[in-house]
Amino acid sequence: MDKAELTMVENLYKNTGKTLEQWIEIVRKENFEKPGQIIKFLKEQHAFTHGFANLVALKSKRTDAGSVENKNELVEKQYIGKEHFKPIYDKLMSEILKFGKDIEIAPKIAYVSLRRKKQFATLQPATKTRFEIGINLKGHAAEGKLESINSANAMCSHKINLSDINDIDSEVLDWLKTAYDNAG
Repeated sequence: MDKAELTMVENLYKNTGKTLEQWIEIVRKENFEKPGQIIKFLKEQHAFTHGFANLVALKSKRTDAGSVENKNELVEKQYIGKEHFKPIYDKLMSEILKFGKDIEIAPKIAYVSLRRKKQFATLQPATKTRFEIGINLKGHAAEGKLESINSANAMCSHKINLSDINDIDSEVLDWLKTAYDNAG
């Protein structure tokens, strides 16, 4: 488990008086087939917030990144059918890792989260034609390649869409560096 997940697990116990393992046992007894059913049950029957319900659902179904032993396997699976975007990911990671030695790389099922004290970016082969960089820059106006994300539950405040490795330029790297600096 990464640091953020450990904090959530600790807070789950503080907020509910039950451990993650106890909640997993509770939802497994219900024999839900899908994580969405678990989330709905926990929110409606136990007044969970979405984040805690999602944590229990993913852990009980073992469909979260923390349940996978080989994190590189998660990254590789993201690029099945989108292999043409893997060089974009590799180039971005090469450049981002030059920002500092304190970057936590946390692969998930569909994207890779990049953190310092908090998440500053996500890298995701979103579709077969669009690679998306999610960036946390709350309070910054969208300009140039930087687009605002207006969704209420978005993990990032902005995004940059790429379609080719040549789209990675100094503007893209400057936005990532600004987000990195703000996350420290």
